[in-house]
Amino acid sequence: MRTSQRAERIAPFYVMEVAKAALHKAREVAHTDRPVVFLNIGEPDFTAPSRVQQAAQSAISRGQTQYTAALGLDALRQAISDWYTQRFGIQVPASRIVVTAGASAALQLACLALIDRGDEILMPDPSYPCNRHFVSAAEGTAVLLPTTAEDRFQLSAAQVAAAWGSHTRGVLLASPSNPTGTSIDLGELARLVDVVRSHGGITLIDEIYLGLSHDGAFGQSALALGDDVISINSFSKYFNMTGWRLGWLVVPEALVPVIERLTQNLFICASAVAQQAALACFEPESLAEYERRRTEFKARRDYFIPALNALGLTVPVPPDGAFYAWADCTAACQKMGLKDSWDFAFAALEHAHVAITPGRDFGNDQAARFVRFSTANSMAELQTAIARLKTWLEP
Repeated sequence: MRTSQRAERIAPFYVMEVAKAALHKAREVAHTDRPVVFLNIGEPDFTAPSRVQQAAQSAISRGQTQYTAALGLDALRQAISDWYTQRFGIQVPASRIVVTAGASAALQLACLALIDRGDEILMPDPSYPCNRHFVSAAEGTAVLLPTTAEDRFQLSAAQVAAAWGSHTRGVLLASPSNPTGTSIDLGELARLVDVVRSHGGITLIDEIYLGLSHDGAFGQSALALGDDVISINSFSKYFNMTGWRLGWLVVPEALVPVIERLTQNLFICASAVAQQAALACFEPESLAEYERRRTEFKARRDYFIPALNALGLTVPVPPDGAFYAWADCTAACQKMGLKDSWDFAFAALEHAHVAITPGRDFGNDQAARFVRFSTANSMAELQTAIARLKTWLEP
């Protein structure tokens, strides 16, 4: 059967190849004293708090399971608006907020609304692969610009200005980033947004890890920089609702009817049950639990990053948010006679029974040097992983 050129342009998601190998190894060693430790998937080990689960059950029992408005429940849009005020001290009118079927739907809607065939979107290398595939699915082209540790693996205003060409439509950023866990300095981001504005371009910023910021210098929303900045967010990470498939999009007022029209045709609406449940995310009891969990994520980071560095798996920029470690495995590869990060990831799985993600998915420039660890697991799992890697790398 002939498939579309659009489908052929979408590269494989290599992390899933690693995941398949990890699951195979997990079955193989399940009954041993060294089961696989999964540090390859960016999913919190926490699930939705009890108040959120109860709200979902209540919605089902009351029959609140039918279609909602395409833009989402008014009460949920207002709750998100209030959260921006309480958490970040910024005013984001509920009228600019669109509730979506996860951040993936938010990205797809934004790209379909703003990108035409031949448009180029500047993105950092490394960056989350699915984000550039949304650009491709809208018939645009993602242009990956190599970044360095000096720039926190983020684009700079000068870099964007230098790379801007006749086909450039805008930028797609993420702060904090997957895979690096690093954020853009707000001053640099403001300068970058000014560059984009000067060209009449668009600034799209993935902020799904913003709630999991650990440094006040970086944990600020780009929405503070003006109403033309478009933010993508999600209930998956900070709110621990990955499988509920619920997110949101903040757009300029003029873009809301366009997004609404696309949503009506492509998705109808986000899950009614998930939306009803998400209202409970903003209750004081739930917010207190989320902050407790954020503190725990920070403690895991504070243990894991120095431990990786001590093993020679150097993390050149300490992550200020999210739950990832972007580690240079060059020295370890040389020591173990391995070619690159792809081989290192499979060797770690085989010898240490630790599943990690090689850099291949996240870009081209330094992909062979880096691996991504997820620190979304429990402290006990992280300690086990470090002990096994130490035994393997330092026999």
